[in-house]
Amino acid sequence: MWLLVASVLLGALRAGSAKLNLTGTDVVEKNDCNKTVILPCYVTNLMKNNETLMFVKWKKEGKVIFSFHGGRNEFYRDGDFSSAKLLSRADLTKGVASLVLTTRQATVGNYSCEVTESNTEGDTKMELRQSSGSWFLLVERAIIISLLCIVIILCAAQLTVIALKYDIEFQRKVCIIVAVVILAVVAGVGTALFVQDGYTALNQAGLGLIVVPAGILVPLQYFMFGIVFDSLPHTTLALIGLKILGYIIAVVGFALCVPACPPLHASVLIAGLAIMATASLLSLVYVFIMGSRMKDHPRPGKAVEEPLNELQSYVMREQNVHRC
Repeated sequence: MWLLVASVLLGALRAGSAKLNLTGTDVVEKNDCNKTVILPCYVTNLMKNNETLMFVKWKKEGKVIFSFHGGRNEFYRDGDFSSAKLLSRADLTKGVASLVLTTRQATVGNYSCEVTESNTEGDTKMELRQSSGSWFLLVERAIIISLLCIVIILCAAQLTVIALKYDIEFQRKVCIIVAVVILAVVAGVGTALFVQDGYTALNQAGLGLIVVPAGILVPLQYFMFGIVFDSLPHTTLALIGLKILGYIIAVVGFALCVPACPPLHASVLIAGLAIMATASLLSLVYVFIMGSRMKDHPRPGKAVEEPLNELQSYVMREQNVHRC
């Protein structure tokens, strides 16, 4: 008799001291590319597998932010965590008590998951951290910024070559220099915003300031060729067309990258800037070669204009002599 009573008491003690085993992870990281954050919580030793006998509670820093009472079919959500929901209510009876939050509401800190089944319970804790990720890969950011710098430097070099070899009207020279300086300043501001970690409106604006204003290089290239040639050769038109093509590809790449994190079409943007850089290099080489060939000679167009002007002056002098 005493043995039977003792066994019953031991069984009751075991049942009362039983504990659910909860597993998860010590640290959860989120980044700005995530739309939602999942806080993992799994029960490995459910006995009843009955939702009506289960109670789930999530806390942050000791404050209840979400709970689910299976017996009453009731949910509770704290006002600051209105997006909170179970990862899968259907899988709750299988031990899945993970919580889903939007990235905006998933603030960093310490969270805990508590699950109760009948008279047994268990808990697990984890820390949510902000990862130091960036929108573009480091090598992609370096290539984009480098290509833009190369384009601006080649444009400035081309202007220097033209200024040394040809006479440029002061007003036109000032306009070109101002355009290059403005582009360099805007690109600098864009670079400062773009290199920051994360996927934010500032990063997007920075990339826009890098790509979109680069379109000013197209008319600028046209004006610089106009200083050298009165009538643009087919080669110069092809170089301008190549730069336009590169700019269009870069803008399309920018438009594809902005809504995506991580960007899936960074290669398109990089290809566009690379084409623009190539066109700028070829333009510089072409202007330098043509300038060397025409050293100590007037630019094309003037070679014809000046003899005609001299002939016209000679005819006018002869007419004046005859009148006298």
